Amino acid sequence: MMKQRQKEHKLSTAAKREARTAYLCLTPALCGLTFITYLPLLAVLVLSFFRWKGLTAPTFNGFDNYIRLFTTDPYFKDSVKVTIYFSILAVAGSMIYSLVVAMLLNRKIPARGFFRVVFYMPYILPAAAVYIGWSWLYEANFGLFNYILKSIGINSIMFLNDSDYIVPSLALIAVWLSGNLIVIFLAGLQNVPRIYHEAAEIDGANSFQRFIHVTLPSMSPIIFYNLIMSLITNMQIVVPALALTSGGPGNSSMFMTYLMYRYAFRSNQIGYACAISFVFFFLIAIFTLILFATSRGWIFYEGGDD
Repeated sequence: MMKQRQKEHKLSTAAKREARTAYLCLTPALCGLTFITYLPLLAVLVLSFFRWKGLTAPTFNGFDNYIRLFTTDPYFKDSVKVTIYFSILAVAGSMIYSLVVAMLLNRKIPARGFFRVVFYMPYILPAAAVYIGWSWLYEANFGLFNYILKSIGINSIMFLNDSDYIVPSLALIAVWLSGNLIVIFLAGLQNVPRIYHEAAEIDGANSFQRFIHVTLPSMSPIIFYNLIMSLITNMQIVVPALALTSGGPGNSSMFMTYLMYRYAFRSNQIGYACAISFVFFFLIAIFTLILFATSRGWIFYEGGDD
């Protein structure tokens, strides 16, 4: 009995020592989250209740910034619509494009390594340079896309100057920039157990059936991760408005992030920009929670019930 107690005491001491070591190793990460994420977020929330132009002392104005935002601001509602519209197009396009490309690059094809680099390369290029380069392709008179349209008898399209085409045109560039999703999908495809495909082949399943009933369920955690990351990334889009459109034509590319930039750095309404920022934070949080809430019905974990 005494030996058993001594053994339990040693195990308890070892567990406490291991826990202390774990907390010690986590301290840098916790400090980083606190000082880089949580404290700035708290500061934004506090400043959103003040009128502050940056060079003068902040003046408390309660909920006036939020009331103005939802009642009299001429840009806010349009910015929400544009941001959601762009995010839907960019996320859906990026997911389909990156999964298709990853499946092609997962096959045994000549120069496979070269093509993997080619499709990943856009992701590491400077975003502003990419959008400016694409603007030349979209140019109304001499751009490549309009040259192709003219050659087949279709009138030129003002891709970046027509409110009907501006968001889909920018979303197409965002899709082309999704090389990181291709790499993650490719890693997931290489980890799909071969035994599942072999069992499906024995049962007579064709390629499409194996893709639907084997590949997609096995890839569902990777799909969910890419979906979350793509949603957060594309909702925070700001580069095309800064580099190309300045929110135009009209308000058709007035993304919420660009609206924050305009109020904070052009109008010096920093408190009001903080209010927009906090509303934007909640908007992303709502979409993220919706994805998490609906994920249990379609995510399959190997060895699990879902």
